[in-house]
Amino acid sequence: MTASDLFVSGNGAEWKNPEPGVTRRIMAYLPEMMMVEVVFEKDAVGALHSHPHIQASYVAEGSFEVTIDGRTETLHQGGSFIVPSDLVHGVRALAKGRLIDTFTPHRAEFLK
Repeated sequence: MTASDLFVSGNGAEWKNPEPGVTRRIMAYLPEMMMVEVVFEKDAVGALHSHPHIQASYVAEGSFEVTIDGRTETLHQGGSFIVPSDLVHGVRALAKGRLIDTFTPHRAEFLK
């Protein structure tokens, strides 16, 4: 996929395994924004980390314990959260689940 693709079929996306029990695929992106689907097995962890990108995430399926800047909340399907630049954040899947993450600007390291 290139940044010029305006329509992206789910069939052509490459899935990657960034952490145990976690798979992700880039759904679409431009230099200014990226959308990523992330699937978690029960109890899988998206380790605490930070990045300069603003991140907004939607819980498409399942339940997650979400930690942002030391504050932890439980979110269920239909919930969402936003992470300002450089705040430490991470998630733990309380059940098998799926997040739709958006980043601005795009995460160039995800393209490698």
